Amino acid sequence: MTSLTPYGDGDAGQRASDADRDRVAAVLGEGLATGRLTSAEHADRLSAAYTAVTLGDLVPLTHDLPDLPGTTATAALRAERQEVTAVFSKVIRSGRWVAGRHTELRSVFGALIIDLRDAVLPGREITLELNSFCGKMIVRVPENARIMDEGSALFSKRHVSGGQEGDGPLIRVTGKARFGKIILSRVATDVHSPWHG
Repeated sequence: MTSLTPYGDGDAGQRASDADRDRVAAVLGEGLATGRLTSAEHADRLSAAYTAVTLGDLVPLTHDLPDLPGTTATAALRAERQEVTAVFSKVIRSGRWVAGRHTELRSVFGALIIDLRDAVLPGREITLELNSFCGKMIVRVPENARIMDEGSALFSKRHVSGGQEGDGPLIRVTGKARFGKIILSRVATDVHSPWHG
């Protein structure tokens, strides 16, 4: 047993809390981000983490990950908040990266293109705070994601497609568009999509 799974044998029968599951999910996300787990292994273990009933159910999910000092704290911090900003520039974030439970995306006189399809999402529900001021933002989410839009716009274009159907993560969308453009989509990409414009 490593420090990534700091449960004693006597605790194995104790019921797991949401915080316990989230801590294991953060460690698994770190394992995927560093190449220690494949995408399939990560998906299987993450699913097992969120259906775990006891602490003993969680222990095997991280037992083969190395005992690196600070990994748990770093992973837990990264699991909570993440920020990606484009100010007077164009920023593209795609591929395998670790998103935060609360991820703020901010575009100020810039362009921000974010693809979450291959990103590590640290839980079954995340919040995307989309803030654009005189900027453009395009966000692509997993096709099975459930979207809840709670954002606003002022003199802007704001288009959030999706809905409550889907068996994937719940993505709560907040934030403000002011004199800007925000597009969030889970629709398949084609040549007429905003991804090519």
